[in-house]
Amino acid sequence: MDINARAANIKLVAFDIDGVMTDGGLHYTDDGHELKTFNVQDGLGVVLLRRAGIKVAIITGRTSNVVNCRAKDLGVEHVFHGVGDKGAVSGQLLEQLGLQWSELAFMGDDLIDLPAMTRCGLAIAPANARPVVKERAHMVTDASGGKGAVREAIEFILAAQGKLEAAFAPYLGTK
Repeated sequence: MDINARAANIKLVAFDIDGVMTDGGLHYTDDGHELKTFNVQDGLGVVLLRRAGIKVAIITGRTSNVVNCRAKDLGVEHVFHGVGDKGAVSGQLLEQLGLQWSELAFMGDDLIDLPAMTRCGLAIAPANARPVVKERAHMVTDASGGKGAVREAIEFILAAQGKLEAAFAPYLGTK
């Protein structure tokens, strides 16, 4: 199946956080609070995806309240922290939503993401992903994690589904 056909079939997109929605850096304050930097263009992409009727999930290996804040800002309902087996959690979410593996796109950058990426319909890696992950991805973005990779992947999926123009229309005055 070609990549456009894979993208056209997607009903749920799941994202890792560190190295995908962020640049992978971890920043701590002196009192131990964690800080993360998210890309606002990626964020609008997530909103566009949701508005187009595609479900969104965050599945991350770390536990961070910052992720809850970002998910709430973007309206992401399905958020999983501290996940050691992203394949199992993805499978449970698909079952809960009545979806098939072929309807899941998963975007990850490191080994922990591979159990989901190797089963999903569209595996996406940002440019900064580990080589072993990029080799197994259906799509590798030109942009790096935290630098527009999420938005690039989202626009590709929306275009493959014929929904990109409608997603942009409210902002272009072509509604």
